[in-house]
Amino acid sequence: MNKIYYLKTCDTCKRILKQIKEKIGSDKFNSFKFQEIKSECITVIQLEEMFNFLKSYEALFNKRAKKYTARGLKNENLTEQDYKNLILEEYTFLKRPVIIFENEIFIGNSKKVLTQLFKKFDT
Repeated sequence: MNKIYYLKTCDTCKRILKQIKEKIGSDKFNSFKFQEIKSECITVIQLEEMFNFLKSYEALFNKRAKKYTARGLKNENLTEQDYKNLILEEYTFLKRPVIIFENEIFIGNSKKVLTQLFKKFDT
């Protein structure tokens, strides 16, 4: 199943969703399942599904979140279990968007990730 986890108030997510829609067309875009992570929290099962692609919760973790700095987490020695628990506790700790497309996962908004994603759409 193709799925996108996003935050509707995030301008970057909005921009990327618009780019995806332009790239693949409305019909294919509308075939994705969308989950707005603030209004519909990530479940343990969903997070574990993401983990299975990467074998890392840290790779899913948003270290640029304001709460990461505010809680002093930068100075902590966090374990994979800590990252998992923090993501489940607070939606802002999930790096976004998370796009699952044809059994591959694309996380975040870096140029490299988006290039890989758009190449995947071309195949």
